[in-house]
Amino acid sequence: MERSAEETLTHDRVVLTRWRVEDLDALSRLVDESLERLKPWMPWAHTHSRESIGQYFAQAEADWALGSAYNYAIREGAADGPVLGSCSMMRRIGPGGWEIGYWIHEAGGGRGLVTMAAAALTRQAFALPDTTHVQIHHDARNRASGAVPERLGFAVVERRQEPDRELVVWRTERQ
Repeated sequence: MERSAEETLTHDRVVLTRWRVEDLDALSRLVDESLERLKPWMPWAHTHSRESIGQYFAQAEADWALGSAYNYAIREGAADGPVLGSCSMMRRIGPGGWEIGYWIHEAGGGRGLVTMAAAALTRQAFALPDTTHVQIHHDARNRASGAVPERLGFAVVERRQEPDRELVVWRTERQ
């Protein structure tokens, strides 16, 4: 098994902490408060429940153990600060690659926190052995999500029409 990701990552004002089952209430509340913002972009938001958050945590634990995904709470300033969002790096884009995903509560939006979180995840991905590239995928209509990889210097490598959206794929390579 390859080396595991760090459980706490930092970049500027952002602290990412590994999701734990004791975070269930905090994440459930955050998703409840963010549903209207999430539903246009995140299919899982349409079936959100406290139970589905529990299932997410169980899967996150299994994925972490396998090294197939690392899921984090986005916090500002400190590891015990309030949870403002969620982000992940997932091995689902083929050999050598990690895909990064993220979302943030409106209380954390517009301050660069997601960009900082994505920077921390990108740095972590390249610290793991055999990583050659990192990608960020988003719906073309979600301009805020697309601004993140652009700020980080990722390049658009694909635009793909799907049944309900145009998917934009951004990529950065190991330097």
